[in-house]
Amino acid sequence: MLSQRFLLLRSAASFTRRSFCTGGALKQGKQGKAPDMIEVRNRLREIVGASTNWSDHQQAMAERVSLSSMLAKSQNELPAKRMKDSYLEVHLPLGSEPQLREKYLTHHNTVRFGRILEDLDSLAVLISYSHTYNSELKRSPLSIVTALVDKIDMRQHVIYPDCDIKFTGHVTWVGKSSIEAKIHMSQYRDGAYASVLDATFVMVARDPGNKRAAFVNPLTPEGPEEERLLQEGEANKSRRVELSTASLLKVAPTQDERTVVHGLFLNTLDTNTVSFRSRILPPNSVWMEDAKLKGLEICHPQERNIFNRIFGGFLMRKAYELGWANACSYGGCRPSLVAVDDILFQKPVEIGSLLMLSSQVCYTQGTYVQVRVHSEVFDPLTRQHNTTNIFHFTFTSDRDVPNIMPKTYGESMLYLDGKRHFDQTVAC
Repeated sequence: MLSQRFLLLRSAASFTRRSFCTGGALKQGKQGKAPDMIEVRNRLREIVGASTNWSDHQQAMAERVSLSSMLAKSQNELPAKRMKDSYLEVHLPLGSEPQLREKYLTHHNTVRFGRILEDLDSLAVLISYSHTYNSELKRSPLSIVTALVDKIDMRQHVIYPDCDIKFTGHVTWVGKSSIEAKIHMSQYRDGAYASVLDATFVMVARDPGNKRAAFVNPLTPEGPEEERLLQEGEANKSRRVELSTASLLKVAPTQDERTVVHGLFLNTLDTNTVSFRSRILPPNSVWMEDAKLKGLEICHPQERNIFNRIFGGFLMRKAYELGWANACSYGGCRPSLVAVDDILFQKPVEIGSLLMLSSQVCYTQGTYVQVRVHSEVFDPLTRQHNTTNIFHFTFTSDRDVPNIMPKTYGESMLYLDGKRHFDQTVAC
């Protein structure tokens, strides 16, 4: 349905090229072509007054505090926007510009999906700024950051490194200070663009100092299709609230889930000893404690975003690559990504942080592997650990993988959480 939606938007002349100029977010690229990712990131720097130079960038961020007086006191003060006001089309010319290809190429001659995650994150931010664009302001007083990657659904497993990619997207729902943006990615092959993925991001607007929430423009739908998208965004919000309320960190598992956990426990009991402590691993199974992979990143200024924090796309890329490596090691073959689900950005990552990433295979079924990646920053002076992000990835292999087996109650909760995410992915 989403790809059909973008075909409808693409056919409307007023919705396409004109939005690069009148929307205030992005002008046409070189020689009249659609803009590329370099122009996207340059435009983001212009919007907030950021600099490519590290020392100048620090000063520019300090000066942004003075923009607080430009913030709206209520949402009623802001003019309503249309979905087409935030529409963007951006090209990634992997086929026509071979020099760009190296950055995205894997040694298996496919595209690094972690790089695509970085591009999607940048696009979601620019789409949100397009929605809040005010022609009377030279710089935006809003600090728009990624709060959640609600869903990324893959429509095909292979992304070709020698074919051009097109991103299209726009705002589909807004709250008081939050924005939902949908992005469709397609790739030009055999004379036509074929769908690759659909992504849904949730962004939040904050004041220039990134301290408190700020109001964003309301959204006015035009026509039944946009009404449907707006209602879908509202339903997505309700679903997120419901899932948060039912989190296994807050409430006990359901009766069906308790039955699943008890079944796993019975399958690992040693029948010779009939002891609660004596556990054996069933055939073609792996203990959950043996299905982990960890990594460490030192967060350098090179990976900063326009607000002097570590770029969310960089965090997603590192988490994805670690999760992929874990799924590859677990299944014994190269896995393909099926979906990215419910990436929650709990806290920003400061420059200079020690970022610790831990991936865990938490659920398996047939050829599918559900991987959870937990990221936290470690302060070597205070010895404190603070969670920053939780990532959920669903992979598939070309053959059945071993069954994952929890041993402790905590691992059983990870298993159930992974099963919930997997079931939600399959249901979609």
